[in-house]
Amino acid sequence: MHYWNHIYEHFDPVAFHLFGFPVHWYGIMYVLALLVTLWFAQWLVKHDHLPFTPKELDIYFVWAEAGVILGARLGYILFYDPHTLYYLTHPWQIFNPFLNGHFVGIRGFSYHGAIIGFLIATWLYTKKYNKNFWQLMDLVAVSVPLGYTFGRIGNFLNQELVGRATDVAWGIYVGSTLRHPSQLYEAFCEGLLTFVILFWYRKHKRFDGELMALYGMLYGSFRFLCEFFRAPDIQLGFICCGWMTMGQLLSLGMIVVSIVLYIYLRRKNALYQKSV
Repeated sequence: MHYWNHIYEHFDPVAFHLFGFPVHWYGIMYVLALLVTLWFAQWLVKHDHLPFTPKELDIYFVWAEAGVILGARLGYILFYDPHTLYYLTHPWQIFNPFLNGHFVGIRGFSYHGAIIGFLIATWLYTKKYNKNFWQLMDLVAVSVPLGYTFGRIGNFLNQELVGRATDVAWGIYVGSTLRHPSQLYEAFCEGLLTFVILFWYRKHKRFDGELMALYGMLYGSFRFLCEFFRAPDIQLGFICCGWMTMGQLLSLGMIVVSIVLYIYLRRKNALYQKSV
């Protein structure tokens, strides 16, 4: 357990250098997350006989990824970054990977922002290619959590989004402070556990969009709980009541929207069933 407690002292977040640029384990995990998500979506389409072709999924993947990157970066700037006004007045700096002439990468992404960007991109895709929005959402709801697991593992390997100080035996030293490995809690709850639940339930879904609404409730709930073990963002701290973080506030909003969406889609489906 001692080695585990001090694992960051023996681990380099940079996997290797390519043409002089550092390639971080986080970047590798991010790419792996994307590939796993796409692969599993293709498997699910074939196994469950869903109305999408491999070519359509490949095209959609490009749309979705563009939405995720734009949404995640803009979401961080709007929800978390203390220099929001600067970026809004200097938009060309939003994706600038250099700082004072040195390559530092693009830092600061918001998962809630990624969801918003993803939803907008998906809506535009379905309008352009005449696809069922909610059927596609259900496919994504089952596929994304599996890839998300690797993303949170990437956060852990990159030594970021660290947990709160603790005295538990499995804690990780970050500097001189023993902290919860909250990134791994999130990988398990928001990723793997959410995937298992939705993968099992998909055979019992009663209407299009149900899986996406359930995903919003599950992710929001697990994220809200995991935030109690994750250190609040340094630039924000607790934003309400002396204990609530921005992540928890956004997750509560996500839960509420998902519940409303579930009720709306269920009623819409009930009315449709009565009319046929």
